[in-house]
Amino acid sequence: MMDERVALVRSPSSRMAEGIVTYGDRAPADAGLAATQHAAYVAAVAAAGWEIREVPHADDLPDSAFVEDTVVVCGDLAVLTLPGADERRAELAGTEEAVRGLGLELARIEEPGTLDGGDVLRVGTTLYAGRGGRTNAEGIRQLRRLVAPGGFAVVPVPLHRVLHLKSAVTALPDGTVIAADPSLIDSSPFPTMRIVPEEAGSHVILLGGGTVLMAASAPRSAELFDDWGFDVIAVDIGEFEKMEGCVTCLSVLIQSGGGWSTTTGTGL
Repeated sequence: MMDERVALVRSPSSRMAEGIVTYGDRAPADAGLAATQHAAYVAAVAAAGWEIREVPHADDLPDSAFVEDTVVVCGDLAVLTLPGADERRAELAGTEEAVRGLGLELARIEEPGTLDGGDVLRVGTTLYAGRGGRTNAEGIRQLRRLVAPGGFAVVPVPLHRVLHLKSAVTALPDGTVIAADPSLIDSSPFPTMRIVPEEAGSHVILLGGGTVLMAASAPRSAELFDDWGFDVIAVDIGEFEKMEGCVTCLSVLIQSGGGWSTTTGTGL
């Protein structure tokens, strides 16, 4: 793979309001506004120095904008996932096409394993893997075998009432894990954790250096991160939040030369 920073994104379906809602109450989502918000999100990532690569649009797949769930990238290895929701597995073909174009080594999670990329958070050389409704023990087992040769350890994190691990926690550029409600997960695998004042404040993307991208719906958390010395870029993703989405769901950041990211890794 070339020496570059690439962001995989996928434009939202006009049927995104039909997507899966697991824990929250379904609220009407405006697909037109979502497309506008998505374009602004992509522009913010591009302005931070990431080359945008579009996964082929799939209008018949309501949740397809949440591209993070379809692949986990570690260095030059791309692990195509097997989403825990059967209706999302058709999203894999488009992601595979885009990843092959980057020249990455490909592996995949096989049945009976299931794995959603939203359940994988990297801090240093540790991949925390959420064990919940979308990712099962066999999926975590397979991920561990696949990434071990690259020097990565996989630590399972039992989930409680939350869709994905990264719906509850992410990590700042210094490796600090942040959460708004630690009761959503078994927090014992994490050595330390800082509490933020808003749910959306627990979701950040690392754009490089000390810059984080986060949702505009968490202004108090943004002020906190600024006070801690991080540079904050806030974007409005309100229509995706109605569908249980967050900023991490909408991209996969890939950096060559040993870098790693599925939007919140700390190896950039």
